[in-house]
Amino acid sequence: MKARLIRIAAASVVGLVIAAGIAWWQVDNASSTVQSSVPIGGPFTLTDQDGKTVTDADYRGKYLLIYFGYTYCPDVCPTELGTMARAMDLLGVQAEKVQPMFISVDPERDTVAHLKDYVGLFHPNLVGLTGTPEQVKAAAKAYRVYYAKAPQEGGKPEDYLMDHSSFLYLMGPDGRFLGVYPAGTTADRVAQDLGTRIAG
Repeated sequence: MKARLIRIAAASVVGLVIAAGIAWWQVDNASSTVQSSVPIGGPFTLTDQDGKTVTDADYRGKYLLIYFGYTYCPDVCPTELGTMARAMDLLGVQAEKVQPMFISVDPERDTVAHLKDYVGLFHPNLVGLTGTPEQVKAAAKAYRVYYAKAPQEGGKPEDYLMDHSSFLYLMGPDGRFLGVYPAGTTADRVAQDLGTRIAG
């Protein structure tokens, strides 16, 4: 229990450092996104839920709504993916210009087959991505995502959780970072913000 608390405290410190390093957060009153002056996002090479190797360039021309998490996550991941799915539904025809994306930070367990079953539970257009530990690490680093394995006291080696940061990242059709929706942002707010951007 003590080790778990230490990990949570460490994660919080890392989160604060990242927040500070992301310069001055500026909240746009007309939007639910949070923006940053530090470069976020960049090239990645991963494998989708159908076993196809993809890169960030494959999704140019669409807004990307990206969430980093893992399929064995007991709470925040399904909650945020549910928000993403609901926002897609609320967008109606505008959703055709958005690609929802789930990138696993647990490549050890999140195989292609397992990922395919998981993303199918949320939305038919949700793309699930995994890869080698090195590929996942590179993608997470580009997006300033914190994650770390958190073994459970008295549990089996495979019964671990993953501590990780929780944001919905919004990337523009040109691959440029537009902002993040903090955990807890409602589907209505996400859809409203995205709809305004798409219409504009």
